[in-house]
Amino acid sequence: MKKQKNKVLKEGFMQAVLSLMFSQVLIKLLGLVYNLYLTNKDGFGDQGNAIYSGSYQIYALLLTLSSIGVPNAISKLVAERTAKGDHKGAIRIFKVALATFAVIGLIGTLLLFFGADVIAKYWLNIPEAKYTLITLSPAVFFVTVAAVLRGYCNGKQAMRVTARSQTLEQVFKTVLVIIIVEIVYKMTNGNTVWMAAAANVATTLSIFMSFMYLVRFYRITRNERARELKETVNYKYQNVKTIVKKILSVSIPMSLSSIMSSFNKNIDSFTVVSGLKKFMTETDAKAQYGILGGKVDTLTSLPLSINIAFATALVPTISSAIAKGDKENTTKRVSFSLMASMLIGLPCTIGMIVFADPILHLLYPAQPEGALLLQISSLTIIFTILDQTINGTLQGIGKVMVPAISLGCGMLAKLVINLLLVSNPSFGANGAAIGSVVCHMVAFSIAFTTLRRNVKLNLKVSNFLIKPIISTIIMSICSLFIYNVLLGIISQALATLIAIIFAVVIYAISVVALKILSIEEFYMIPYGQKIYKLLEKLGIYR
Repeated sequence: MKKQKNKVLKEGFMQAVLSLMFSQVLIKLLGLVYNLYLTNKDGFGDQGNAIYSGSYQIYALLLTLSSIGVPNAISKLVAERTAKGDHKGAIRIFKVALATFAVIGLIGTLLLFFGADVIAKYWLNIPEAKYTLITLSPAVFFVTVAAVLRGYCNGKQAMRVTARSQTLEQVFKTVLVIIIVEIVYKMTNGNTVWMAAAANVATTLSIFMSFMYLVRFYRITRNERARELKETVNYKYQNVKTIVKKILSVSIPMSLSSIMSSFNKNIDSFTVVSGLKKFMTETDAKAQYGILGGKVDTLTSLPLSINIAFATALVPTISSAIAKGDKENTTKRVSFSLMASMLIGLPCTIGMIVFADPILHLLYPAQPEGALLLQISSLTIIFTILDQTINGTLQGIGKVMVPAISLGCGMLAKLVINLLLVSNPSFGANGAAIGSVVCHMVAFSIAFTTLRRNVKLNLKVSNFLIKPIISTIIMSICSLFIYNVLLGIISQALATLIAIIFAVVIYAISVVALKILSIEEFYMIPYGQKIYKLLEKLGIYR
């Protein structure tokens, strides 16, 4: 009976992870599509990326402040009430949160709309960003309310709804960006400022579409909620004031990590252009920031989309397990998620470093600059990926302040490094990339130390660290050799694609050959049981 229960738990967790992972990968790929379109578009390029990225980071910061950790907080509280059979309490928490954060979101929208001119001129040092900020302002309200809806869905283990809403948003965004920017390009004869503003009009419209999808889902599931209300047990009435306090007591500490992350991005917005202008022209300074905020951030965030599914799924899963006193399940979930994060992050980090220049030439043929910036920034991938998983765990076990504190320490280190290095001609924009690496190293070190003190981990050094490093080295040597051989025979773009495909295959073979995953870990992977049986027949696993 216990084995059957564990099997159900594993399937539920991994189905949620798989659904979110597929959604996040698709979202990032679609995001890459419109990023490639904009960067390679005549009249946009790195200058347009500077305007677009700078305003978007301000929007993201304001959005983080207005939604203050809503998805994970609501997810955690709803999961805890549902685990105890208090469906009525879970729904009440959701409704109070919806009303509260609708007001907060509206305030955020008004602040961004009326403060656009000041922010663009004095914070970003990019006056042209005013119109991109104005076009983004309505999105703050819709995203904030949508965050409550997504948090409720995650808490009820309906993570596919969240995944679909996010995917729908990105599909609309990609299509609308291309259509609206093309229209504006023709109407304004390639005006960079208006093209950047047009891209953010598409962002706002796509967010509205996603919001409407979530509203529609909530309406069509009213019969299911009515049934759950009848089955409610252990209900404890709480007034609105008490619920708001509880939500804020969870969401504010949780959101501090996101707020720190947004501030971290905005450190570059505030320091890079102003620092670079001390020894280069304003146009060149904006172009450098455009490379960093447009191309480099887009590429280094791609691997994070695969792993964020584990971090998102861990919060309600671990909260529910703790509510039931299930420590064994917590250890298994966390250990497996960390192992998966390492196997995802390490090859992405090294692969991006090795193939930085070919990747930029492949994706941005019209604007291929920035290889060294990308190589340095790629070192953040492994630390950020592991940190995502660790933070999801810490939030799930109630250590909600640790992610914020760890990232805050890292952010201070980055700020100091940016101020010292960016204005130095020997470093320039590379100084900002170095600051990001140090930031995430510091954050990871603090968070991982705290995790080990609070959660029992089942990780062997050989499987978690040594063997993945060996697999990555094998992958790098083989794929680089293939690339160099093909380079004299076919085009650079095709040689890069083939080398990357071979890198993925070689890495997967190395992971299997070195037996990094145990039998139980294989069984936790979707279709893992079938894969393991095949490997057993081949004599690789016995």
